[in-house]
Amino acid sequence: MDIQELRKKEDLIDIFYNLVSIPSPSLHEEKVVEWIGKYCKNEGLHFETDDYNNVIIKLPATDNSKPILALSSHMDVVGDDSPVIPELDGDFIRANNRTLGGDDKFGVASCLKLLTDIKKSDMKHGGLEVVFTRDEENGMSGIRNLDYKRLHSKYVIVCDADIFGVLQVSGASYCNGHIEINCKGGHSGIEIADKTKPNAAKLMAELCNEIPQGVYYEDETGVVTSINLGGIKGGDLNVTNVLNPHAEATYSIRSASLPKENELIEKVKNIVDRFNKKYAGIAHADAVFKQKMPAFERSNDTYIPEVFERTAKKLGIKYEINSFHAGAETHIYCQYENANGERFIPFLMGLADLYNMHSPDEKIDYKSFLNGYKLLKEFFKEFNS
Repeated sequence: MDIQELRKKEDLIDIFYNLVSIPSPSLHEEKVVEWIGKYCKNEGLHFETDDYNNVIIKLPATDNSKPILALSSHMDVVGDDSPVIPELDGDFIRANNRTLGGDDKFGVASCLKLLTDIKKSDMKHGGLEVVFTRDEENGMSGIRNLDYKRLHSKYVIVCDADIFGVLQVSGASYCNGHIEINCKGGHSGIEIADKTKPNAAKLMAELCNEIPQGVYYEDETGVVTSINLGGIKGGDLNVTNVLNPHAEATYSIRSASLPKENELIEKVKNIVDRFNKKYAGIAHADAVFKQKMPAFERSNDTYIPEVFERTAKKLGIKYEINSFHAGAETHIYCQYENANGERFIPFLMGLADLYNMHSPDEKIDYKSFLNGYKLLKEFFKEFNS
């Protein structure tokens, strides 16, 4: 069987094929938006875009006593605007020696297929809101500029995890740290015995040795908080006769818990304070931390994980509920409120096994993709049961 035969056999694969065939690097998603608009028109689905050209599709409730659900995926991909030719390779769909764009067009395809299937059914449900965003890969400007007041759902399923059968309930923030040490400096021969002129590079090594590295805190969902030394700069590798007057180090902190993130930052600052007391009048260190992405913290609301678990067991799917140590649009959703003034409660769901993401070797296991759609469809039914 080739890709064309598979498209004729499976509507989901056909939708996916059409989407990935359209190059859509970040901030150049207009052709995908156009294709989705035509699809919605043909299927009789509501279609609108906000002021940032994010797509919003709404399926009205057939039972207003049931809760409304939102699904979200992003339309942009890593790569350029060169042609994408999907092909079938055994159980995998890949492209012509370039990034396939499965991230996150398998999510977009699944959402469109669900909208179509639910609309054609006689199912009683509380309504479905689907959001397709721009520029997730480059700067997340799409989700940051989304018109949230157009949404009435409280629960959001972000269909962007690359492992089939996973529900991720929290995700780490990303915080940059920058440490500088300044001292007098001098000549490594003439002033080597001057205790008021230490070497800043050596002092930075001493300081970094005191700062934690790696996993700082973990629980049953996995790594919650970590810290990583990015790099150290002090002096010039080609110059050895200088007592370096300046040194720098960079750190990253990731945490799915804001209290733990703040605790770790405070720990590092205390280490720096002790350093400054030890070398008072001789050298001084400054530490600055700046959050680039807020944490997606675990919610006390367990309704979605409970529905997911029931659904997976019903389908006999091996599932996992965990935390992930990276960023996604869940991190932004949880900072905002819907039209009813309710804070969004997002989750990240995996609907396919995607391998070698963002590389020319990217490929998607199409059988896991088909099963992922079954999981999503059954999840929506269970959510409305």
